[in-house]
Amino acid sequence: FRCIHYHNGLAHPKCFDKQNYLQEKIGYLDIETSNLSGDFGIILSYCIKSPTKLYKRVLTPQEIHEGVYDKNLLKQFCKDILNFDRVITYYGNKFDIPFLRTRCVFWKLPFPVYSEVHHTDAYLIMKYKFNLHSKRLGVVAPFFGIPAKQHSLNPEIWFRCMSGNKKALKFVLTHNMEDVLSLEALWRKINRFTKIGKTSI
Repeated sequence: FRCIHYHNGLAHPKCFDKQNYLQEKIGYLDIETSNLSGDFGIILSYCIKSPTKLYKRVLTPQEIHEGVYDKNLLKQFCKDILNFDRVITYYGNKFDIPFLRTRCVFWKLPFPVYSEVHHTDAYLIMKYKFNLHSKRLGVVAPFFGIPAKQHSLNPEIWFRCMSGNKKALKFVLTHNMEDVLSLEALWRKINRFTKIGKTSI
């Protein structure tokens, strides 16, 4: 083992712990939604990736047809998120986290309270530390040599999801999984350019 300072794990044990996820349990979080606002939209799927496991859930056609929508999905999310000390998102400060909180409050579910889980938004590193023509993950990832998404979304897929089309929902989940894989790879490239704070989810 050699850390970014070119020392071994005995000389720099904190670097060793950080790289091997011994200090914190870190997850890479992303959601897909039907709308950009939590009062008019619902969550179609979520993924949280750990170094060894992928926590994921997508709506079922039955949940859409019966009007349950994202209630059961968010029940599972509230359990899954507690497996982590910190989640990494991309544009999560403005979108993913507020949307999740809004939907959980709507369903009266136990979204993590202040300081229960920490949160870091990789988008802010790209915004303030780099100068690219666009900060979208689909642009940023290829710049760092990270493979682009293979399952791009379009309005037709969204409409099919809202009608409970099983194939479209599966497509959205695949897209969601690709996003967290890209996010994890990006985080490994850029995390050294910022201080990891104690911001709460």
